[in-house]
Amino acid sequence: MTLTAADAKSAKPRDKPYKLTDEKGLYLEVTPNGGRYWRMKYRHQGKEKRLALGTYPETSLAEARAGREEARKLLAQDIDPSAAKQEAKAARLLSAASSFEAVAREWHGNFSPSWVPGTASRILRCLEKDVFPMIGKRPITVVTRFTLGAYEGERIKPS
Repeated sequence: MTLTAADAKSAKPRDKPYKLTDEKGLYLEVTPNGGRYWRMKYRHQGKEKRLALGTYPETSLAEARAGREEARKLLAQDIDPSAAKQEAKAARLLSAASSFEAVAREWHGNFSPSWVPGTASRILRCLEKDVFPMIGKRPITVVTRFTLGAYEGERIKPS
């Protein structure tokens, strides 16, 4: 029998963790402190593994099932879903560390000691007000000299 949204909502904590199973490896793990976690049990290369799919109620039953289906597609291609999730997270962290804003803040931190304090604060304020909202999240590798005046891929002509 498959799990329903009402079952997930009414799950109460017990003395020990327990599982409410859905299908195809998906289950809701209920902990003694009241936490409810969507998990998927699967096998990859002969080893049993678990994949975290979110917490209830932030992640609904439908979203957890969609996550399970994505994981099953990866397994069909002989890709470990947990490893793929970790690689994607590492790529996001690397991308955030090499964003224009991160590099600009590092540049400001390196050079501001040699500036007059008022100049340092004015430059940072201008960056935060005018530049970071437009291109701060972009990877530094895609920012060109034409990017500062452009928004969403539009380019301006140099003056």
